[in-house]
Amino acid sequence: MITLRDLVPGDAMAVQRIYSGASLTFTRGHPLTSGEATTYVTTAITQAQATPRERWCFGVVAGDDLVGVIKFRDHGAGHATLSYILREDSWGRGYGTAAVQRVIAYAFTTTHLDRLSAKHHPDNPASGRVLAKAGFSRTTVFRGRVDGAPVAYPVYEIHRARGD
Repeated sequence: MITLRDLVPGDAMAVQRIYSGASLTFTRGHPLTSGEATTYVTTAITQAQATPRERWCFGVVAGDDLVGVIKFRDHGAGHATLSYILREDSWGRGYGTAAVQRVIAYAFTTTHLDRLSAKHHPDNPASGRVLAKAGFSRTTVFRGRVDGAPVAYPVYEIHRARGD
C-alpha cells in the first residue's frame, strides 16, 4: 500500500505539490515555493544525519509516487510530537493511517521514545480518525490561535507498550 523512506534531493518538486492547495487548509502553512521545498528537503536530509537525532522526516510513497510527509520531533523525556500531511488527491485511501502505524512501530522499536503525541485542527475530524485507527487516544485540548481567533486542537497520545 505505502512505504516510508527518507527524503532525497530529487523530492523537492513532490514536496512542493504536497504543500499546496487543499492540503494546507488545516495547517498554518502556505504553499511552498520551489526554493522553500528544496530547503525543506535539504533540512530533512541534514536532520537525518544528526547525532543524536532529534527529528525524523519520512516521505509517504504510494507506488512510486511521493504523496505525503510524516515526521516526528523528540522533545526530551521520551516524548515526541508527530505530524503529517498528504497531497489532496491521496486522501481517503488509508495512506495516513498506514503511515502513522509505521511511524509508531519505528519510533517504539528503534528509538528511546516512550510516548508520541499529535494534534489536529478541530475542523479536520478525518485526521482524528486517522490517529484513533492507529491506536492513539484523545487526551486533552491544546488552546491555540489561528489568525487571532481561538482554536481548540484535540490532542492525542500513544505510549510504548510495557515490555517493549
